[in-house]
Amino acid sequence: MAQRVTGADFKEQVLDAGLPVLVDFYSDSCVPCKKLAVVLAELEEELDGKLLIKKVNVNYEEALLQEYKVLSSPTVILFLGGAEKKRLSGAITKVNLNGILVGWI
Repeated sequence: MAQRVTGADFKEQVLDAGLPVLVDFYSDSCVPCKKLAVVLAELEEELDGKLLIKKVNVNYEEALLQEYKVLSSPTVILFLGGAEKKRLSGAITKVNLNGILVGWI
């Protein structure tokens, strides 16, 4: 299961990670976020050792939302080497996610 990160450990868990990191900016009350959680769990299992998946709850991490200009949930951002490489928002499917991972994983 994807680990939740906060502003306090975002740099260590995401920006300084040695692998690509897919960060899910989600809300507990968001239906598309709940559907995406299932997809992310599948990806996490399939790409174990190649990709890290982390979660940021948008209800508690206002500073991260502002810094990364997250305007809606769910939003997923792929980070590599401390930099944002790709982003998706809204109703995200496994096909969408696989599309942004091509060339980075």
